[in-house]
Amino acid sequence: MTQPTSAPAHPFDQALALTPRAPGVYDGHPHPAYANMVGPYGGITAAQMLQSVLLHPGLLGEPVALTVNFAAGLRDAPFVLEARPARTNRSTQHWTMALRQSGPDGGEETMITATAVTAARRVTWSATDTPMPAAPLPAHVARQPLPELLPTAFMNRYDMRPVTGHIPRAWDGAESDSTTQLWMRDDPPRPLDFASLTALADLFFPRVWRRRAMPTPAGTVSMTVYYHARGGDLAARGSGYLLGQARAQSFFNGFFDQSAELWSQAGQLLATTHQIVYYKE
Repeated sequence: MTQPTSAPAHPFDQALALTPRAPGVYDGHPHPAYANMVGPYGGITAAQMLQSVLLHPGLLGEPVALTVNFAAGLRDAPFVLEARPARTNRSTQHWTMALRQSGPDGGEETMITATAVTAARRVTWSATDTPMPAAPLPAHVARQPLPELLPTAFMNRYDMRPVTGHIPRAWDGAESDSTTQLWMRDDPPRPLDFASLTALADLFFPRVWRRRAMPTPAGTVSMTVYYHARGGDLAARGSGYLLGQARAQSFFNGFFDQSAELWSQAGQLLATTHQIVYYKE
């Protein structure tokens, strides 16, 4: 009798796979499905950094904050990722992480550093001061053919439906507001969790492109995500769309900042995120 075969893992879960070498030390490799113009998509790297904490046997609670510093572009080669609890309190835990790859001389080089805070949250009074932006339902918004505009592999892994602030179709230097609103989810659809929420937080194209309509080289230097939901809240969202809104505040001497919010379709603020991004004239 032929045994049923299991479905292959979702590309995101394949990219997220880390092999334990020792407690808190993992082997990994960039996944071709999430390749960017140079190295892997930063969102998948940030998700891998968080995953090293989520897999740690000493983990306390759930993610509250994550900061990832992209010190160098990852090569398409194996890496070692280490997560270490720097301090554990009664309800909070502070983490440091580092991702290393072999350098040209054979020695290990630090490519990515990160910190995280996890916590055993208590149920308390809660409120959201920032209202969810009004937007048509994702079914009423056309999917933008971003792989045609940005021919990188990772663009095929997301369903993106811009509401406002589309990526420029003409690089004509026409300046405009830097704000973008879009519905987003994994493609193929995948249930939401902390790792996939982290990756989605980096899905916005560089704000300098929107602001200047010029093909400006840019790359994230540091990215922070703040989580405003529990794992159960994320699981309850299933594989539905999130509404993201991103904007820049200042472009100054080669660096600009970017702030964004990610909302569930039901109106719950799930995460806020901030970046500092390098750009080149």
